[in-house]
Amino acid sequence: MSIISVMRSSAADALLYFHNSIVARIPSHAMRRFFLRNIMKINIGEGSSIHMGLRLYTRGQISIGSHTVIDRDCVLDGRGSITIGNNVNLAPEVMVVTASHDPDDVDNFSGITEAVVIEDYAWIATRAIILPGVKIGRGAVVGAGAVVTKDVDPDTISAGNPARPIRKRKSPQNYQLNYTRPFH
Repeated sequence: MSIISVMRSSAADALLYFHNSIVARIPSHAMRRFFLRNIMKINIGEGSSIHMGLRLYTRGQISIGSHTVIDRDCVLDGRGSITIGNNVNLAPEVMVVTASHDPDDVDNFSGITEAVVIEDYAWIATRAIILPGVKIGRGAVVGAGAVVTKDVDPDTISAGNPARPIRKRKSPQNYQLNYTRPFH
């Protein structure tokens, strides 16, 4: 590994540390969003709200649509990339995980990354965990504390551990989330 690669990696780690330890705790939505867009290079759509305490595991492999709310103390592990649609609500303490290990690789315990996609109008309730490779369909709801190990079909409400379909949600959804306060 060249000295340039080491310096770039160290700078990226320092930015993540700075965000997770300082910027994520600044009580100004506008300042946090500015830092995420311009320094961390995260695509964030118009009207989206990133609340205090967001924890990131990487930078640049996360895309957040318009009018989406990422509530307090969420975790976005974008190592395998995360795409979040428009008018999505991630409630407090949601974890979106894109990296894991191969439990059958007895020699190296090698890492595995898989993208997560959360489509428009999805609602992920408090403390739900979305695991690598999962797609949450348009208008789907994931119940509080659910562990999502498989795709959730559009307009389906799922809950439990592992998450299972409970019922269908009325569709089509047509609301626009607008939850931005100057200090939150």
